[in-house]
Amino acid sequence: MPQTDSNSTAKPQIYATITDFARVFREDMGSLHLLSFLLTADHEKAEECFVSGLDDCVEGNKVFREWTRSWARRAIIQSAVRILTPRRENPTGAPPPVDPVDYGFGQTPEVNAAITNILKLRDFDRFVYVLSVFERYSDQECSAQLGCSRQDVREAKTRGLQQMSESATKSITTGSPVTNQLHLISFSP
Repeated sequence: MPQTDSNSTAKPQIYATITDFARVFREDMGSLHLLSFLLTADHEKAEECFVSGLDDCVEGNKVFREWTRSWARRAIIQSAVRILTPRRENPTGAPPPVDPVDYGFGQTPEVNAAITNILKLRDFDRFVYVLSVFERYSDQECSAQLGCSRQDVREAKTRGLQQMSESATKSITTGSPVTNQLHLISFSP
C-alpha cells in the first residue's frame, strides 16, 4: 500500500521525497559512483558529479516515487555532462593513455581491466559508450543529453565498440582471462 503524507491520511505520497533520494544514493552508492567515474574518468570529478547529482535530485523538480532510481542516474549523467561538456572530438587524435590500476570499486582484476579500457576512450566516445551500452540510452536520447546529432552518436558508438572489441581481443590473445570483462561491471540494481 502506498505511503500517505503525514499531513493527510487519505492522500497517498506519489512523489519522491528527500528521504527517498537519500536512500537511493545510499543503497546504490557503488553503481552511481562507478557511473560518475566512468563518465568523468577522474576520482575527484566523479565525487563532484555524485554530490551534484544528489543535490539536483533533492532540489529539482518533483518526480514520481517509482522513478527515483532512474532519476538519480539521470542526474548523475547530467552532472557529468555539465562538468566535462564532452563534445565530438577529432577522431584521429590520440586518447589519453591509461595504465591499468585498481580503481577501488572492490571488483576483480578483470573488471579493473574493463574500466581501464573504457577510460582509454576519448571523452565524447566514452560518454556515448557508457550511455548507450550500460545505461541503454537510444541514439536519440544520447544525442539529446550530449547536444549533438544522432550521426555523431552513431559514429562515436561505433568507435567505442570497435576500440573495446580490440582491447578484449588483445586481452584474450595475451592469455588474460577477460573474455567477458564488461559483463562483470554492475551498473543497475
